[in-house]
Amino acid sequence: MAAIVQIRIPQTDGPSADEKERQLLANLAALPSVIVALSGGADSAYLAWAAQKALGTRALSVTALSPSYSTHDRDIVEGFVRAQNIHHEFVETHEMENPEYRANAADRCFHCKDELFTVLDAIALERGFNATAYGVNADDTLDFRPGHRAAKEHRVLAPLLDVGMRKSEIRELSQRANLPTWDRPASACLASRVPYGTEVTPERLGLIEQGEAALRDLGFQQFRVRLHDKLARVEIAPEEMPRAFTPEMAAEISARLKAVGFAYVALDLEGYRQGSLNEALKRPSTFTDSESGLSQT
Repeated sequence: MAAIVQIRIPQTDGPSADEKERQLLANLAALPSVIVALSGGADSAYLAWAAQKALGTRALSVTALSPSYSTHDRDIVEGFVRAQNIHHEFVETHEMENPEYRANAADRCFHCKDELFTVLDAIALERGFNATAYGVNADDTLDFRPGHRAAKEHRVLAPLLDVGMRKSEIRELSQRANLPTWDRPASACLASRVPYGTEVTPERLGLIEQGEAALRDLGFQQFRVRLHDKLARVEIAPEEMPRAFTPEMAAEISARLKAVGFAYVALDLEGYRQGSLNEALKRPSTFTDSESGLSQT
């Protein structure tokens, strides 16, 4: 667990969300220029909006494209930057060429973020941008996040964290600013659905993407399709689980995921929880599928 980077313990009192936003905008305005890593989630979208508000065209938001980035996420970003008139570009990253990334050890995210920040550093150097920034917030402190180590090594700024802004405040302020991402469910790259130790391949990522697209078509909002060899372990948000567990919907989920290439489909009885594959890192041993609380359909 040496790769855990504890950034800051969130405080329960202090400045209001409005005060934090004012400080954030002031801090950004003090920068000569900045590149913002924009994934399309609520945090990075809010930071991209704030950077543009503070710096205008001296802020550039950049989204990395690779096999681990879904078409759905790209569509979200395209709509967001168009609606908000964000100065933005897509770039390609090549973490799949790194055998340490594909090996999918516990530090996979480090290698992904290292590639991303290397690409952003090159853009900054070539075009004269003074800094790069990403959307880590004050709640991102205790989970296993080796990508933070890459950010520190590349000296990437963390403007939301610097003002102590929490996820709930980001959503509140985004809603006030009429950003469509204010209530977007938590999102992560497709590789986060592959258990540690299982090689990350374009084929596996494509299978996961198709499986999640099928769940989205069925109207689910917050979910993950975790890949375990030929089995899809489906996590559904607790408030959506009653619908998923009706016999008709369970059969439909099973049929749709088998149609895209999974041999078996299981609904996780614990439901969706962020970073569930990190749970194996905290256990003294790894459980088999029969011990892990799955309801197979």
